[in-house]
Amino acid sequence: MADLSLTQTAGLLQRWRTLCAGLERAVPLDWLQLAMRIAVGSVFFRSGLLKIESFDFAVLLFRDEYKVPLLDPVVAAYLGTGLELAMPVLLYVGLLTRVATVPLLGMALVIQIFIYPQAWNEHLMWAVPLTFLLTRGPGRFSLDHWLRIGRGSRPA
Repeated sequence: MADLSLTQTAGLLQRWRTLCAGLERAVPLDWLQLAMRIAVGSVFFRSGLLKIESFDFAVLLFRDEYKVPLLDPVVAAYLGTGLELAMPVLLYVGLLTRVATVPLLGMALVIQIFIYPQAWNEHLMWAVPLTFLLTRGPGRFSLDHWLRIGRGSRPA
C-alpha cells in the first residue's frame, strides 16, 4: 500500500473540511436544539403520563423500588410526576428552557446515584442534551428566542 503524499493528505483534509461545512449548513444547530428539546422532553413526559395513569402504582414504586432518600414516597411521587409533566412542556415550546433543564438533570442524577446506578449509559443519553440546552440555550425555534426579540434585545 502506497503512502499518501503530503499533497494528497492536504487534499483529503480540505475535502473533509468542505464536507463538514456543508453538513453544518444543511443541518443548522437550531434544528438540532429543537430535536434535543423534543427528544429528551418526551422521555420524561411519557414517564409522567405513566405515573398519572396509575398514581397508586407510582407511589408503590417510590416506596418499594425507588426509595428516594429524604422524601416520603407520596411526596416523591407527586413531585416526580409534576416535574415530568411540566418541564417537558416548557422544553417543547422552548420557554424557560434553561430553567426547565435543571430539575430534569437533578432527577437524572438522583436516578443514577440512588435508584439505577447500573443504567449510567441511559442517564447519560438524557444528561447530554439537557446539559447542552442548559449551557447553549434552546435555539431560534423557541419562545425564549422570540420573547427576547419582543423585549427589544438581540436574540442569541
